[in-house]
Amino acid sequence: MNESVRPSQGRIYFYLILTTLFWGGSFLFTKIGLREIPPALFVFSRFTLATLIMMLVFARRLTALNRSIVRRGVTVGLALGLTNICFVFGIQGTSISRAGVLNNLFILFIPLITKLVWRDRIGRTNLGGIALAALGIWLLATSGGVGFNRGDLVSTICALFIAGHIIAVSKVIKDDDVYLISMVQFGTVAAIAGMATLAAPLAPFTVSPSGVLTVVYCAIFPTVICFTLQNTFQRYVTPTRAGLIYTLDPVWSLLAGLFILGEHLKPLEWLGCGLIFLAAVLPLSIRYLYERRLLHQYLPEHP
Repeated sequence: MNESVRPSQGRIYFYLILTTLFWGGSFLFTKIGLREIPPALFVFSRFTLATLIMMLVFARRLTALNRSIVRRGVTVGLALGLTNICFVFGIQGTSISRAGVLNNLFILFIPLITKLVWRDRIGRTNLGGIALAALGIWLLATSGGVGFNRGDLVSTICALFIAGHIIAVSKVIKDDDVYLISMVQFGTVAAIAGMATLAAPLAPFTVSPSGVLTVVYCAIFPTVICFTLQNTFQRYVTPTRAGLIYTLDPVWSLLAGLFILGEHLKPLEWLGCGLIFLAAVLPLSIRYLYERRLLHQYLPEHP
């Protein structure tokens, strides 16, 4: 897209922040939905509905679906499937406040993965962030009460898969139709969750209208709408600025846990969550300031 049709900065940031609000809401609605719906079945229902919505909304694009798009969509869909399976089991075993903060560790896992696989340099700021995150996790583990429980561990593993999915998207997807890629991704996640549901016998359960509502919310807002907004507007900002915006996710989950679900953290838990949040924000902030300095150095007229 050329500069004449570029959205305004205010519009770009508004929609990217809106995506974090919807993503933050997915923690709340998933937690409520899991009270009635088994985790793997919840993921299957969410992504099956999301796939059907994408097929209906973008029906005219289906003629462009080819083997390349399917192959790339399935590849990144596998990473997204592992992410969402871990996401629901993590939320089931811990508070959404802690899950939101621990999921944000994906920002630190990305340089670790690229270092291990592609020998990229981690950098001192990322190492400092990793040290802060380790201290924050230690505080969560030693703060009494539940400590660092299985749900926290699964949420941390979820952050690893989030990082893997982000890297897979950047390495695999080229100039394909992003909407068809998203549709194939969603279908792949639904298939993975469907197999996981069939692999283990389900205990009897009933679903109320509120349970159905949680699936509908998660299928539409943090899935279909968020992926569409992200694909549309993230291209206009640097990865660093996008990363800073996305650190708002745990803020919304913390507020939802505190004011809607009545979740309460002990002082050391707050401190641990704060350190983990700082571990994500600090490297991004330093990188953002460095980018601005370079822009002003080489493009003085840049805002």
